[in-house]
Amino acid sequence: MSARTATRRSFRTAAATAVVATVAGTVLMPLSAYAAPADDNHGALKMTMGAPAPSGPLTRGGATETFELTATNTTDKPSSFHPWLLLQDAGASPLTQSDVVFKVEGVSAPATESSIGQQDGEWQGMFHPAGKPGGEGFEIPAGAKMTWKVTIGLGKSYPSTNGDFKLTATSYSGEVAEGNTASLTFKTDPSVKTGKLETAFKNVGDCKGVPALQCREMDLTYRLTGDGEFKTALYTSLGVNFAANAKVPNLQLEMLVDGKWQGVSTADPYNFMLPTIPAGFSAASGERALHLRTSFGPNTDFKKATDVTLNAEVTLPEGNTFAFSGAETKFQLAPATTAPAPSPTPSKSATTQPSAGPSPSASTTTAAATTTNNTKATGATGSLANTGADSNTGLYSGLAAVLVGLGGAAAWFGARRRRATRV
Repeated sequence: MSARTATRRSFRTAAATAVVATVAGTVLMPLSAYAAPADDNHGALKMTMGAPAPSGPLTRGGATETFELTATNTTDKPSSFHPWLLLQDAGASPLTQSDVVFKVEGVSAPATESSIGQQDGEWQGMFHPAGKPGGEGFEIPAGAKMTWKVTIGLGKSYPSTNGDFKLTATSYSGEVAEGNTASLTFKTDPSVKTGKLETAFKNVGDCKGVPALQCREMDLTYRLTGDGEFKTALYTSLGVNFAANAKVPNLQLEMLVDGKWQGVSTADPYNFMLPTIPAGFSAASGERALHLRTSFGPNTDFKKATDVTLNAEVTLPEGNTFAFSGAETKFQLAPATTAPAPSPTPSKSATTQPSAGPSPSASTTTAAATTTNNTKATGATGSLANTGADSNTGLYSGLAAVLVGLGGAAAWFGARRRRATRV
């Protein structure tokens, strides 16, 4: 695999990478940067969380609840503390900064500043001593404890696809012993049956009327399970990897629009932007299908059949743009060995499905400009923006060592990894 293709992140492995984003300072920091010094009392702390008040479910834009969070040093040596509150299992949509109200005040602790960040695309609350850098923790003396008052609530923008959630208190530097994390479950009103966005490649096969392997056709489908709808549009980035090196791969991507194949243009031969799914996509929308086909152009450097991997990643358009759903398919594709054949006709499966959406313009040169015509069949918009998940973000090898000491957080992260596996 070339260096160019090796840098592209697969959605399937994205859950194994992580980044702490301190939103208030817009700083990206590897978790390994927070590893406790060798002389720190690793695993010394025990977390406890008091009952929230007032009790009752949280409502969007409604009253907040507060609870006391205490970190106790159970050993005879001082211990640092780098707090980490993980909001888990909320629902199908990633959470942005404005979706959850979060504030922390010191009770028997130094003055405190808090921030909201993202870890693996999930919501996380972090806090640190006021006036100090975000990565600096608290120092808890031997046998002592510190207590904070934490305020939590739902913003008006909290997604309708999301409902009850679990809030787990731990640390991101391993100071909390395994089994000594703490958690609370917050109910939301109205009650929501949560689901997920399922994305899949289906019906992958040869195009009709074209020699085997010289043209491959497939469907990329989307389906939401559970209640609610996405409040914003959804973007899909289609990454391309090849098993062999080529200076000019010249992969051609086309999409079926109103019964006709339209080319999808891109300035990046390893990445295409597909039509935007408009805001309001829900379970009631049914299964949405894009009908795609690929082939090598006449000037490709490939001389024989090679393995091609397509990796679709779905993101929100802004805010939390970590890929939260995706699919991958792998197949062989060969360059044309004879004079150009007549344009392939859609297979029976493609012609009986709804058309793919906006019609790309053959004269455009960027992916954002390839879908300027709307089609009533899918209701897709013609506006695309290249704001998908950054393939160079979050590749930090220190994550595994950090999570060893996270206790409950490690269990949560494993669950997220399983949820990230493609359907």
